[in-house]
Amino acid sequence: MTYLFSIGFLEVNWLDIIDVLLVTVLLYQLYKLLTGSVALKIFFGLLSIYLLYLIVRAAGMELLTVILGQFMGVGVLAAIIVFQPEIRRFLLMIGKTTAFNNERLFKGFPWRRTENPDKLSITPFIEAAKSLAGKNTGALIVFARSSELRYFAESGDAIDAIVSKRLLISIFNKNSPLHDGAVIIQGNRIKAARCILPVTESNDVPASMGLRHRAAIGLTEVTDSVVLVVSEETGQIALVRNGEVYRNLSAADLRSKLNHFLFDIEPKVVEKVAAA
Repeated sequence: MTYLFSIGFLEVNWLDIIDVLLVTVLLYQLYKLLTGSVALKIFFGLLSIYLLYLIVRAAGMELLTVILGQFMGVGVLAAIIVFQPEIRRFLLMIGKTTAFNNERLFKGFPWRRTENPDKLSITPFIEAAKSLAGKNTGALIVFARSSELRYFAESGDAIDAIVSKRLLISIFNKNSPLHDGAVIIQGNRIKAARCILPVTESNDVPASMGLRHRAAIGLTEVTDSVVLVVSEETGQIALVRNGEVYRNLSAADLRSKLNHFLFDIEPKVVEKVAAA
């Protein structure tokens, strides 16, 4: 293999450079995943214990070496248990970005179950959002895409009903026992209500955004879902996708973005159809 250059006794080639770059990207993603959470402090604590173990072993302190050695022997298992939520989010992030998560990849195969997007009418959601926003009633509606969100749906109450404006308003009514949580939409049906969503740990979320917005951001960070949020404090309507929030939407903006996010219809096409 041809070497590019050498540093002392080290000979560096293209494969070494690619290896270092990939490790750098991996460490950066791990840092982003852990930063701002208590997991980062736990990680530094485990790293400190490991460095202490190396020092006492080099110094010949047999008792401390045995004690810390026993701890380091189960270190991998302990790390998996301690960092279980972070590992899960990391694997979800990896799975979200892989080619196998692309819903078009296996679209031509006969065993690939697909939903017809024409079966879902977005009008009930727009009308319900307008009505709820006018009364400053909070709402959290999740549109499942390639992922069925079964884990999150099971955290709430199964409904399995056809979508309608009246049903959505009834669910999010402040006196309804189902209003506290998210509604998950699968196909043209309401799959479940009162669902619990993962809350983002990002420090970049403005303080003006409440728990509903943080839950919507958290879910869209690890899935390809689209989330509709109605703020209880301001009555503003927002859409969240890929961790990005589109706030203060009008009914026309909401329709345009839902068509674009759910059905890949470009906004200009939507405007022409609406004008016609």
